[in-house]
Amino acid sequence: MIRLLFWCLLIYIGYRIIVSLAKGKELRSGRSREREQATVTHRDPVCGVYISEEDAVIGRLGDERHYFCSRTCLEKFQEQLGHPSA
Repeated sequence: MIRLLFWCLLIYIGYRIIVSLAKGKELRSGRSREREQATVTHRDPVCGVYISEEDAVIGRLGDERHYFCSRTCLEKFQEQLGHPSA
């Protein structure tokens, strides 16, 4: 009877170890997916602040996109293009 309880205890402990290892692998794979989905940032050409694509104000110059932190920086950029310096 004691041997049966001992074997049941060992089987239960083994089961718990396997389950905890499986959960650890799931957590590690979830972290790698988060790294893959990291947001892309761009540098504002006027003030130099880094801004994510989701939060940026986008301006176009020909086929090229420029990312700005605010509408004010976009307007300053457009003014610089309209009034070239000496």
